[in-house]
Amino acid sequence: MAVDPSFAPMAELLPEPTALNAPYWEGLAAGELRIQQCSACDTYQQPPESFCYACGSSAVAWKTVPGHGQVYSFVVVHQPYHVAFRDRLPYVVATIQLDEGPRVLGPIFDVDPSSMAIGTRVQPRIEAVTDDSAILLFEPEAS
Repeated sequence: MAVDPSFAPMAELLPEPTALNAPYWEGLAAGELRIQQCSACDTYQQPPESFCYACGSSAVAWKTVPGHGQVYSFVVVHQPYHVAFRDRLPYVVATIQLDEGPRVLGPIFDVDPSSMAIGTRVQPRIEAVTDDSAILLFEPEAS
């Protein structure tokens, strides 16, 4: 995945991966969205944990998912809280209800914020910020 220079300033905002969440970050770097799924009850979950939120089983495994979903809630950001976002104002930060079940938080850039609405269908957009790290964004689904 090629690094878009406009996303490079976001590299300093990325957290240090832990043993628990490293597969998530490795997946993004590989251009995939990975979340956990319980082998006992089939429930997907995010953020990751060492047990299933639904049934308590420790049989959780990482799965690559399409990551499509719909906007559950959103805000429009007008303030440049970090230099990496200054040229993207205004932009949307949304809670996305994934089709797999969990809700995740992510920005939606390059869209007219007034066109955003609860229920808007979105798809993941993974952008490389360095040669070995990436971030998860969302964008409206293609018609």
